[in-house]
Amino acid sequence: MRGKLIFVTGGIRSGKSEFAEMITAKLGNEVTYIATAQALDEEMRHRVRLHRERRPGTWQTVEEPYLVTEIIREKGRSSGVIMLDCLTLLLSNLMFKKEQETGGDFQKEFQAEILREIDSLAGAAVEAVAHVVIVSNEVGMTLVSDNFLGRQYQELVGKANQILAAAADKAYLVVAGYPIDLKKEGAAVNDEF
Repeated sequence: MRGKLIFVTGGIRSGKSEFAEMITAKLGNEVTYIATAQALDEEMRHRVRLHRERRPGTWQTVEEPYLVTEIIREKGRSSGVIMLDCLTLLLSNLMFKKEQETGGDFQKEFQAEILREIDSLAGAAVEAVAHVVIVSNEVGMTLVSDNFLGRQYQELVGKANQILAAAADKAYLVVAGYPIDLKKEGAAVNDEF
C-alpha cells in the first residue's frame, strides 16, 4: 500500500509551511523532514533557525540541497511521513549548480533536464509507502522577472508545481494562512464544463 502525496503551495509568508507541518504531524509520528535551504547569509540562517525551532524534536531532519529524490526513495520504503520544504529552493539549487557547471551560462534547455528530475521526484513520492508532503512557492502570481535567469526560474517553478500538483492525491494553495483545496475546486469547475 502506498502513502498519499500532498502538495502545498502558496506565496511567501502565506502560511504554507505551517499548514504543511500541521498535515505532516496529523499523518504520523515518524517524520523525516527534508530541508533544501542553504544558509548562505545571515537572513537565511535566521529563517532556518525559525523553521528548526518550530519543528518537533522527534522529527528527523535531513539537510540536502540536491539529492532529494534519492532520500524520498530511501525513506519512503517504510511507513511514516516525509516532508520536503521546499521545492522552490531545490529548484534554485539545481539551477545555480547547473549554471556553475557551465561557467555561468544557464541555457533554456537546462529546464528540461531539471524537470526530468522533478518528474523522478514526483514518481518516487507517488510510489512511496510513506506519506509525502511537499511545500513549494507559487511564483506565478507576481511580476514577470526583468532578467533572463529570473524568468527561467519562474517558468521552471510553474512547470514543476504543475507536475507535482497533477501527481498529488491532495493539493492546496495557502493564501493569508487559509488553505484552498485545489483538487476539490478544480473538480467542481471541471464538472461544470
